[in-house]
Amino acid sequence: MDLRRSAQDVLRCDLCETPVPPMYCDICHIHLCKACVGEHLSEFAKEHKIVPFEKRGSSTKCLNHSSKICELYCEQCDIPICVQCTSSTEHQGHTFVYIVNILEKQNAAVQRDLQELERFIFPKYQEISSNIPVQKANLNKSLQKVASDISKHGEEMHREIDVIIKKLKSDLDEMASKYLTVLNKHEDDIKHMLSDITQTTADVRKLVNSDDVGLVSAYKSRNAEFRKLPPKLTVTLPSFSPQKTDKHQMFEQFGSLSELSIEIEEHNYTLRTEHSTPERSLIDVPQIITEINTDYTYAATVCCRSDEDIWIRCNGNILRLYNLQRGLLKSIKTRSNHCAADFAVTRSGDLVYTDAQNRSVNIVKNKEIQTVITLLGWIPCGVCSTSSGDLLVAMHNDDWETRSKVVRYSGSTEIQSIQFNENGKALYSSDGCTQYISENRNLDICVSDFGAYAVVVVNQAGKLRFTYKGHPSTTKVSFYPGGITTDSRSRILIADSDKNRIHILDQDGQFLRYIDNCGLREPIGLCVDSRDNLFVAESETCKVKKIQYCL
Repeated sequence: MDLRRSAQDVLRCDLCETPVPPMYCDICHIHLCKACVGEHLSEFAKEHKIVPFEKRGSSTKCLNHSSKICELYCEQCDIPICVQCTSSTEHQGHTFVYIVNILEKQNAAVQRDLQELERFIFPKYQEISSNIPVQKANLNKSLQKVASDISKHGEEMHREIDVIIKKLKSDLDEMASKYLTVLNKHEDDIKHMLSDITQTTADVRKLVNSDDVGLVSAYKSRNAEFRKLPPKLTVTLPSFSPQKTDKHQMFEQFGSLSELSIEIEEHNYTLRTEHSTPERSLIDVPQIITEINTDYTYAATVCCRSDEDIWIRCNGNILRLYNLQRGLLKSIKTRSNHCAADFAVTRSGDLVYTDAQNRSVNIVKNKEIQTVITLLGWIPCGVCSTSSGDLLVAMHNDDWETRSKVVRYSGSTEIQSIQFNENGKALYSSDGCTQYISENRNLDICVSDFGAYAVVVVNQAGKLRFTYKGHPSTTKVSFYPGGITTDSRSRILIADSDKNRIHILDQDGQFLRYIDNCGLREPIGLCVDSRDNLFVAESETCKVKKIQYCL
C-alpha cells in the first residue's frame, strides 16, 4: 500500500505530492501547490481556472460555449454566462456583473438564512412545539372539570326527582288516610244501625207471641226508619299519570355542551431580524433595466405575478400578462366588459380585480372569472392581497359625500372597516377619485388618495400612523399621488404623474429621495418584484419600465 496515499495521510499536490496544497484547478479538478501552478497553466491545450482551495467549485462551464468558463452573470436573464455570450443578440443591452460578486452575495444570503434558521426560526418553532404538551395537559384538566360539572348537575337533578317522588308518595298517603277515615265512620254507622235492627227484630218477635195488650198497643214501628238504607260511598282512587318521556326535551332541560371549536390562526407577526432581508440600500443613480412596449393606448396599473411575468391594465376591458423575455402571454377580458378599476395578485398567483361598473371584486382562476364580493351602495376602486391572504378594498360611496373607506375581507366576509381616526375624523376623501392601496411589510395599510392629495398610512388595526402630502420643501405645490407599492425594506414608493417622478419614503413617512432621472412620462402604476426592482406603467407612452433603484 502507498503510505503517502493512505486514508490517514493529508491532502497532497497532484503533481509533486507536496502536502496541504493551497490551490485548486476548477476545470481539471486537481489540487496544486503554489510551485506547480505555473507548470499546470503551461498546458495550453485546454483552459484552466486556478482558485484558492477554499473557493473550489466556484467555476461553471458555459452552457452555450462548453470550452468557456462563466465569469459573468446576466441580471436580466438571471443566468451565468461567459465573455463570449455578452456579444450575442440574446444578451444585447443587458447588465452584466462578475459571477464572483453574485456568489459572494448568495453565500452571504445563505449565511444569513442559516443564522436566522438557527437563532430565530428554529427556536420559535421549538417554543410553539413545547406549548403543545401544555395544551394537552390543560385539555385533560378542562375536560375533567366539565365531566365533574355534568355529574354534579345530574346529582342535583336526581335530588329534585327524589323530592318530587317523595311529595307524590306523601300526597298519596294523605289521600289514603282521608279515605280510610271516611270508610271507618261509614262502617261504624252501619254497625250501629245493624245493632238497632237486631234489637228491634228481637222485640218484634216477642210481641208476635205476646197477649199483653199494653205492650202490643204501645208498639211503634221503626221499619220506615230502617227502610232508608245507608248512603253508598263511591270513591275514585288516585292513579299516577306519567308524562311521556321526551329525550330531546330532557337534553334541553338537563343542559348541553357547547360546540368544540378549533381555530387555526395564522401568527399575526412575522419573524423579523436584522438578517431577514438583504439591506438593499438606495443607489445614487437609478437606472432602467428594460422596457415593455404594450399594445395599449393607455397603461394604468402594473402588478408582478413573478419576477418575469407582469400583469398590465389599461383603460379598456382587457387585462394582459407579459413575460419580460417572451412578450405577451395571455389576455383576460373582464366579465362586465368594462374597465377594471384596479387589480392585484394573490399569494397563490391568481389575479383579483375590482369592477366599478357592477360594484364587484372578482378573481381569475384558470381563465374562469368568479365574483367573490358584490357591494351595495359602495363602488370599489383600489385592491391589494395581504400577506395573510385577506383582501383590502378601497371604496367610495354612491353619494360622493360619504367619506371613502377601506374594508378587509376574508374570502367574501367583511372582517374590518377603516374609515375614521380615533377622534372620529374621516381618514379619506369623498369625491370618488381613484385610490390605490398596498400593504407594507410591517402590515401598515398605505392608501394613495388622489382626492385628498395625500398618502394615508394606518397600522394593521386601522389607527392613523401618518399622512404624507409631498416633500416638505414643496408643500405649496399640489401633490397628485397615483400608484403605490412597498418593497422588502418597508419603503413606500408613490407615483407622481404630474411631476413625472417617484417619491420614496421610509416606513415612518420620512422622505428619502425621488426617482426622477429615468425619463418617466406620466408614471401611474407601480409594483416591485422579489428583488426590489421597480416596474412603472407610463400612461403617456403606454410603456412599462423596469428600474433598479437599490442594491
